[in-house]
Amino acid sequence: MTARHYGMDWLRICAFGLLIFYHIGMFFVHWDWHVKTADPVEWVAVPMLALNPWRLPLLFVVSGFASRALMARTAGPGAFVRSRSARLLIPLAVGMVLIVPPQPWVEMVVEHGYRNSYPFFWLNDYFRFGAIADDLIVPTWQHLWFVVYLWVYSLLIAVATPLGRRVHAQTWFDRWFARKRASWIVLAWFVLAQGVLARGQTSTNALVDDWPGHIIFLPAFLFGFALARSETAWAGIRRWWHVAALIAAMAYSFVAGVELLYPGRTPIPVWLELPYFSIRAAQGAAGVIALIGMADRFWNRDHPVRATLNEAVFPFYIIHQTAIVVAGWYLLRFRLPPLAEFAILLVVTTVACLLFYLAGRRVGWLRPLIGLK
Repeated sequence: MTARHYGMDWLRICAFGLLIFYHIGMFFVHWDWHVKTADPVEWVAVPMLALNPWRLPLLFVVSGFASRALMARTAGPGAFVRSRSARLLIPLAVGMVLIVPPQPWVEMVVEHGYRNSYPFFWLNDYFRFGAIADDLIVPTWQHLWFVVYLWVYSLLIAVATPLGRRVHAQTWFDRWFARKRASWIVLAWFVLAQGVLARGQTSTNALVDDWPGHIIFLPAFLFGFALARSETAWAGIRRWWHVAALIAAMAYSFVAGVELLYPGRTPIPVWLELPYFSIRAAQGAAGVIALIGMADRFWNRDHPVRATLNEAVFPFYIIHQTAIVVAGWYLLRFRLPPLAEFAILLVVTTVACLLFYLAGRRVGWLRPLIGLK
């Protein structure tokens, strides 16, 4: 498959857009985060659970898909690694030094009573290269962990590509992927990995000790990488995405029901853990398949704004969480109603993302610093 799949572009745009809404929601829900509203709203967890199981696997699927397309356009694995490193490591370094630091500062102020100013924190405490409080280690990549994982997974496929040319591993992988109904294998693996192997454990985002994350994210990335060249897998998705959507909807009904029965930090019974996490994993895998099928069926067409939105995704991603955390911390002093806080956070985050992208794209030397060509 050599033609550009516009549906996957739109899916990438929508996935990152929903991520911004999701992180705004983290300000209100009872789950742990950098800064919280004064009175968390327990029911917000119910709509967020509609996104939670599939949002990260989907990002890795579309990233793997895009990586295969990029590899096809480059001169070889070496050129692919250089391209990925320039596009990922430069904005990662800039982000860790300049964009991310306000987040741990806010967390220190809110959670640990830190009294020093942000300039003092950045100059004296942020670059300690060690723990500054509990499990908070600085400097940190915070939400940019996704960039680190994407770079590492890109290195893995770059190494595997020349190996596959010698021992035919890559050709075998593609053929196996096409013959074995990969969509259902992904569904089964997600249920096994999340529901059984890593039951209740979440990603640490720390790379080296994150086996609960890697057993989901790496297969998702490889799924997208293989999907880019598998017409058979596409045919299966086109045939079964309606069923996958039904499975995802039914699974979400169960997950939402459990949340309503055991709201907030109320622990679920031990006997319910295995079915709960397994069904939640099925919701995530089926949701990914359903969304890919919907993107292929309804969104696989170009539009004048697609290229701009597709380019803006990465800069938006880099800046959005810092904007949310800082704005949320500032809002705490006013004790506003949750709806007013949500509206303000949405406006502030949107404006910050737009300014960050529009300013960076027009200045040549700034473009690589915010993840643009």
